[in-house]
Amino acid sequence: MNVLLSMLVSALVPQSPPPAPTPQSPPASPAVVVAAARDLPGLHNVVAFHEGFWSGSVPEGDAGFASLQALGVRTVISVDGAVPDVDRAKAAGMRYVHLPIGYDGFDDARKAELVRAVRDLPKPLYMHCHHGKHRSAGAAAAVAVSLGWMSNEQAAARMKVSGTAPGYRGLWACTAKAAPMAAAVIDAASGAFPEVTRPDSFVASMVAIDEAFDRLKLAEKAGWQAPKDHPDLAPVADAGKLADLFRLIDDESLKRCDATDASAMKPWLARNASAAADLERSLERAGAARAKGDAESAAREHAAATAGLAALAADCKACHAKHRD
Repeated sequence: MNVLLSMLVSALVPQSPPPAPTPQSPPASPAVVVAAARDLPGLHNVVAFHEGFWSGSVPEGDAGFASLQALGVRTVISVDGAVPDVDRAKAAGMRYVHLPIGYDGFDDARKAELVRAVRDLPKPLYMHCHHGKHRSAGAAAAVAVSLGWMSNEQAAARMKVSGTAPGYRGLWACTAKAAPMAAAVIDAASGAFPEVTRPDSFVASMVAIDEAFDRLKLAEKAGWQAPKDHPDLAPVADAGKLADLFRLIDDESLKRCDATDASAMKPWLARNASAAADLERSLERAGAARAKGDAESAAREHAAATAGLAALAADCKACHAKHRD
């Protein structure tokens, strides 16, 4: 195990950084220098944001937690909405903390909770969302700036290594506006550090799904751009949120809803979660193509997104007709 740990750590953080500075004295340059995300057994998009502080995907089964053990991880923080695998973490000798955030970013209260968790909980520490590209990278970047470990520019560069798409403007904004936090401010944040934060109710999820659909329709009508009268729209983030909302509706929520046969809704939800994820990927690829000046590829991905959104809307309408209307 010691040999494996040494190999993994050296692969992810090739040189040890100096001791963490105080918030009043940020480092002149980051000590984390690996320029590519890494995949390990059961883990994807693993990127270091400080010595002993990694961002990545949800640990997949025993293999994922074995990789975390090999890294020496003692605390796992999930910013994903799904209920964490607390039992498997405990069996591996790790503590789980569940502090979900959205694809559109997070407020100052949640940021302070995350900062306090990373500062105070045993390290090494691994922060994850579902895929490890967007939310966990955005949270890790804001935390690193808030603790004085990186400048805003350095943290944003690490988000790029993680693969955070430009369309997740709320996450980028959280990193851009982050600043070193005084110890007293961090101390005032909640130290409850819950193992599990339960998803919202079924009704609340349906309302959020409808709102995300409405925003996506506005963006689609504007050629998948933020319209001038609604510049805050971020279609790729809304597509990601939509995928999460479908994915995270749990059995308990379905049992409490008014559907005629709640169990029959599960295949619809799973199919729509997959379709929304495809829509998110199309918009990500369109954004990347547009950034490269590849108008033809961007147009092709936008056409796929339009078709995907129409198919999702039709499927939701059919589900409503069968289970709600």
